[in-house]
Amino acid sequence: MKEKITKLLSEINAVHIKNKAQLEEFRLKYLSKKGEISTLFEGFKQVPNELKKEMGQLLNTLKNEAQEKFSHFQNNINNETESSNLNDLTMPADPIETGSRHPLSIVRNEIIEIFSRLGFTVSEGPEIEDDWHVFTALNFPEEHPARDMQDTFFIEKTPDILLRTHTSSVQVRVMEKQKPPIRIIMPGRVFRHEVISARAHCFFHQVEGLYIDKNISFADLKQTLLYFAREMFGENTQIRLRPSYFPFTEPSAEMDISCNLCGGKGCTFCKHTGWVEILGCGMVDPNVLEKCGINSKEYTGYAFGMGIERITNLKFQVKDLRMFSENDIRFLKQFSNTI
Repeated sequence: MKEKITKLLSEINAVHIKNKAQLEEFRLKYLSKKGEISTLFEGFKQVPNELKKEMGQLLNTLKNEAQEKFSHFQNNINNETESSNLNDLTMPADPIETGSRHPLSIVRNEIIEIFSRLGFTVSEGPEIEDDWHVFTALNFPEEHPARDMQDTFFIEKTPDILLRTHTSSVQVRVMEKQKPPIRIIMPGRVFRHEVISARAHCFFHQVEGLYIDKNISFADLKQTLLYFAREMFGENTQIRLRPSYFPFTEPSAEMDISCNLCGGKGCTFCKHTGWVEILGCGMVDPNVLEKCGINSKEYTGYAFGMGIERITNLKFQVKDLRMFSENDIRFLKQFSNTI
């Protein structure tokens, strides 16, 4: 056996491998389960006990040499293949797929761009807020249902710490620190305890607006929203304002636009009314101004808020709200050419 080991060791040291075919032949001959080295290990059982130590060391040396030789030539062949591929200018290029912006990001940026033409700047705030900035400063009564656990995700109690239910909390933070005139929009993510369905989710995105200055009227609010609607949905878009109620605005209204699918004639999308609701708005309640340190006898202002998902639904006719958060690449690729 010693002579056989010495012979195989000499053969292995003398081998020179040039390609993958020769490398595979080497592996089969020496390192496979039926190769020369495996055969010697099988015969090791017959070696007398006094020679087992010596023969065992020689066999291990032979196996290690063969394995090192195989690994050395394998690395060399792989490197040569990669190098030749890099230098082959006739090879087709690897396809590089471009990504696409999320539809919510597309619409969010468009909303910001439209209002920036009117002098609005972007303000942002924390998603984890306290009761003062989310409810109390915005004129929410203590018994208001929005304070209930069914609507709000509370993190701590006494004092209340919660996930903001609207971006109106940013309005409060800005009014506390900045003197009028104030003209801002506040895009961001908000959270509410909702049953997830095609029309509702436990988190969604809003854009709210706030304008405070001397002699601001409801007519200013109406013209601002009419400009936005026509820039977003087309120059023939009409709006209507319906009386509503919000704790932080008085008077308050909800705004509808003429259905952009049927042009206001009536269809299944608008439930044959010709109108689709898109946002809430109103004049800032004097109590809110006073709580934030602004003289309500000197300044007035308006505020509005819309869901980005709602605007995206209307713009791209996406009927299921859940599709925006499922990250289905087939859905997102549809917006790769959208600017």
